[in-house]
Amino acid sequence: MPVQGQAIPYLLAGRDLVIQARTGSGKTAAFLLPMLERLDPKVDRTQALVLVPTRELARQVQRDAEMLWGDTGFRTVAVYGGVGYGPQIDALKAGAHLVVATPGRALDLLLRRTFNLDGLDMLVFDEADRMLSMGFYPDMKQVQGYLPNRPIQTTMFSATFPASVMRTAREFIAEPEFLTLSRDHVHVTDTEHVFYKVPPMEKDRALVRIIEVENPSSAFIFCNTKTNVHYITVVLQRFGYDADELSADRSQADRERILKRVRAGTLRFLVATDVASRGLDIPELSHVIQYEPPEDAEDYIHRAGRTGRAGAAGVALSLVSEAETLSIDQIAKRYGVEFQARAVPTDDDVAAVVAERLTGLLEARLRDRDALKAERSRRFIALARQLAENEDESKIIAMLLDDHYQQTLHAPPGEPAAAAAAPPAPLTDSGRTGAAPAGRPRRRPRRKPRRGPRSGR
Repeated sequence: MPVQGQAIPYLLAGRDLVIQARTGSGKTAAFLLPMLERLDPKVDRTQALVLVPTRELARQVQRDAEMLWGDTGFRTVAVYGGVGYGPQIDALKAGAHLVVATPGRALDLLLRRTFNLDGLDMLVFDEADRMLSMGFYPDMKQVQGYLPNRPIQTTMFSATFPASVMRTAREFIAEPEFLTLSRDHVHVTDTEHVFYKVPPMEKDRALVRIIEVENPSSAFIFCNTKTNVHYITVVLQRFGYDADELSADRSQADRERILKRVRAGTLRFLVATDVASRGLDIPELSHVIQYEPPEDAEDYIHRAGRTGRAGAAGVALSLVSEAETLSIDQIAKRYGVEFQARAVPTDDDVAAVVAERLTGLLEARLRDRDALKAERSRRFIALARQLAENEDESKIIAMLLDDHYQQTLHAPPGEPAAAAAAPPAPLTDSGRTGAAPAGRPRRRPRRKPRRGPRSGR
């Protein structure tokens, strides 16, 4: 496949790369196959570490490695949160050559000293953009502190190259080479165009599910009418999102106040009519979401153009009914836009993503508790078991988990709830959790991160 044909020669040569490749493009084999040449099955130590955003992807990469490597003698293990440590620790002690891990669980095992990276030769960040949206940046930085004091071949895969991924790449790779498979040449600036086919009466719930899965650091949401702008703003606010509206009905003072927040990066979701599709230049706007396609095809270009600016990348998402797919076809033909069709996330999809994200947040918070706080927490273990075993009372646990998740991931920047909601998650430049890197890791690791312009540092 193209990603394998182009990336494997570089990886065999030991080059450090940032590669744009979407899920399903064959990228897993692109980094697993070179490991057959680069690693030594006779040496019982971890020689390759692949960091992934979810437990499902960890298991998938491990299965792919076992299938591709066959009876070569290489051993693999997938380590991830939400399950017991025992089997994972046993596999590590047996000498797994490849470890596929979520950043939080990898850090847990490093802190327990049941896992070390002294023999590491290859480091891969798979779906780096999703890892940042899942809130793993501080864990990734702490894991970096356990890398050996020598060059490590480092590769980063991402479906897009937003500013958050670009900054993170340079923190782990001093001089990354960029390889994109979305065009015939190396290209960093790119906007991904996606549409979801949604029944008209289900668009509001579909929008919420898409936001939960995508977890955009910031977004403009466009509607064709002032009525829909107000309705969607209320839906998002009631669901707990930091959202405000901009339309011709707002007073000049209100519009100036809202635009000030937008430009300062302190408003996460702006819902607007086409009054906001021109003239607003927000360099790091990660997403544009079109609740309905514009009545004029040209307006699509202006709307989508709010993201992917100033050398960054972005994502333009459209929710379309069966009848509105004709508008998407016209836009594609008229402007040469390549649209991807995606299925709307189900409630189960959202529950799985939210559970993964929240598990990482809670495990990170648990790592930061000192011995006294840990002893204090043990008073509630029996109560937690009791509540979990009763279907009605388990709703109490669900309520507490939901409150923590909302306060940590969705509270407006600067609110006391967000500040008090446990350990700092990765921040955007605007101070919002869940995307671009900023700030320091929460806790100094056993080894200090190395300095200097060397690979793997």
